[in-house]
Amino acid sequence: MSIEYAQIAPALIVFGAAIIGVVVEAFAPPRGRALAHGVLGGGAVVAALVAVVLLAVDGAPPHPVLAGSVAADGLSLAIQGLLLVSTLPAIALMVARDNPMTHTESVPLTLFALGGMMAFASAQDWLTLFVALEVFSLPLYLLCALARRRGQLPLEAALKYFLLGAFSSAILLFGVALRFAATGDTAIEAVPQDEVLGAVGAALIAVGVLFKVGAVPFHSWVPDVYQGAPTPVTAFMAAATKVAAFGVLVRLVLVAFGDVPWGPVLATVAVVTVVVGSIMAITQSDIKRLLAYSAIAHTGFLLIGVHAGTVRGAGAACFYLAIYALSTIGAFALAGAVRETRPEGGTVEVGELARWAGLGRSRPWLAGAMALFLLSFAGIPLTGGFTGKFAVFAAAAERGGAWLVVVGVVASAVAAVFYFRVIVVMYSTTPHEFAPDVPKVDPLTAVVIGAGVVAVVVLGLFPQPLLDLFADLTVLAMR
Repeated sequence: MSIEYAQIAPALIVFGAAIIGVVVEAFAPPRGRALAHGVLGGGAVVAALVAVVLLAVDGAPPHPVLAGSVAADGLSLAIQGLLLVSTLPAIALMVARDNPMTHTESVPLTLFALGGMMAFASAQDWLTLFVALEVFSLPLYLLCALARRRGQLPLEAALKYFLLGAFSSAILLFGVALRFAATGDTAIEAVPQDEVLGAVGAALIAVGVLFKVGAVPFHSWVPDVYQGAPTPVTAFMAAATKVAAFGVLVRLVLVAFGDVPWGPVLATVAVVTVVVGSIMAITQSDIKRLLAYSAIAHTGFLLIGVHAGTVRGAGAACFYLAIYALSTIGAFALAGAVRETRPEGGTVEVGELARWAGLGRSRPWLAGAMALFLLSFAGIPLTGGFTGKFAVFAAAAERGGAWLVVVGVVASAVAAVFYFRVIVVMYSTTPHEFAPDVPKVDPLTAVVIGAGVVAVVVLGLFPQPLLDLFADLTVLAMR
């Protein structure tokens, strides 16, 4: 068996840094831990990103490694690159001075989760897929509970996520067992000899993956967990988890499930997800819950691109994921920056949307950045969100999904209602009676918000280089 360490170098770098981070947490003095974790975690992510770029430039033909358990192809490199780019600002939020985390081991846990996501997105074997799923899920369950000054809300979020995540993992594992029974092989591209077992197994595996992306009807955990978890963890989950899970979903559609009629099911889930996410967001009064339902709606838009079942659709989904991840992390970083000082000391986030009234006058740059993120989410032209939606809609229309495009456009119009409602509240002429006196934003948080703004503007005005980069993704054993 040839291991080919170079092909799995990005994940090895991340896991190695996570292990070193555990040692740092155990022996480094408390005052220096945050800085040490920031340097170690950020350096490891940058080094892994360089490794991904070198592998992409090398241009080696796509092939399986580690005895066929891991795919070394264009889709793996694209998803790994997006995961690394999404994690870097999340780590910055975790080590910022105003972060709400109670424990500095949040960075090593994040690196373990990142490594699991990278393995998850590259899995070419059902056992590798399941092990990687657990490797990145378990740290996330812990991270959700590490918030200060939030009472029982983080613990409730962590418990809900753990229980529902455990059920979804069990369902996925049962699907893997049925798929193995139907094929006699753990390779995801193995063709079932028993059509019934193969179809049922595929359905159960799809349930487990759709839970991770937050698709309806497997979305009930999303608003509660996003609201209760510490904001840096929410930003990381909202971006990175969705990137990894959609990478797997694309691989399943293009490689594994050619024997089942997944098209109508995926189209139905996409429509229901877009509609439910857009309608439920209108009723929200908390900014993090609103962004959570917005994330559910974006899941539906991404499913429209995946439904195309083509390399172009996969490339469009990757471009959309890039825009979504960077703007979502920026939006949650900004939501965490709107804080007020407590009488007993310390600061606490202000999540009630009504209290954001007048933010446009008291903190104009924060309000302007949030307005730009919301306009991108709504798909307004000249923003990255518009280009992303156009790309997935074009890929779907090319494969006979014109009716899905119509539903997506209508849902985008509905979604614009709650996005513009937030903008109207921020620029209201009458500030709220209890409007917070927002303290100075930490420099690292400001950098994360600024990076999101730049990404939305640049990818909205000059999207072609990134679109071209994702246009020719190679996927192992594509049918």
